[in-house]
Amino acid sequence: MNTIVQGKAPLRRRVVRPLLGVLASLLLAATVNMIGIWLIGDVSGWSRWLHEHSGHFAVWRGLLYGATSFGWLWMRNRVLRREPSPEPRTRLLRAEIAAVFAVVTLEGVMFLQSR
Repeated sequence: MNTIVQGKAPLRRRVVRPLLGVLASLLLAATVNMIGIWLIGDVSGWSRWLHEHSGHFAVWRGLLYGATSFGWLWMRNRVLRREPSPEPRTRLLRAEIAAVFAVVTLEGVMFLQSR
């Protein structure tokens, strides 16, 4: 029995899997923080360690943004070659604007918190 109807993925694939991915990411982040607090000894020490190493994390985020941008451009070119109509270009542009807005907002908040 085919679960894909009219070219759309079933609800499980469209909703449940991404939610499980987000949940796994949150669980990993909480685990890393708990291990860090345990290794350092207390929450204030962990917070101080994070603040002292914020420059390293900024470089790491920059590398991640660069790798993500490279992957995005690769995927974008493939999509535009596969679908030459103007609709995909418009959808991709909207996604790009939203992504840049989200990254600038996130980094702006991080910058303001570090002051």
